[in-house]
Amino acid sequence: MRTLYDVQQLLEKYGVLVHVGKRIWDIELMALELDRVYQAGLLDKKTYLLAKMVLTHEYELELHSGK
Repeated sequence: MRTLYDVQQLLEKYGVLVHVGKRIWDIELMALELDRVYQAGLLDKKTYLLAKMVLTHEYELELHSGK
């Protein structure tokens, strides 16, 4: 798992579709939904942490891009 698209695909496997309109908002919502999927016991810890790392990285890129 390396890209935001990979995380989107992972969440879609669990019926979670995210499109708020602004990329940074999408990332924030994906992080919340990822937490919920993990807390429900549907993801292993390694997959969860990889996805969180991708989301954190993408969030930082958005913050520094100034959009």
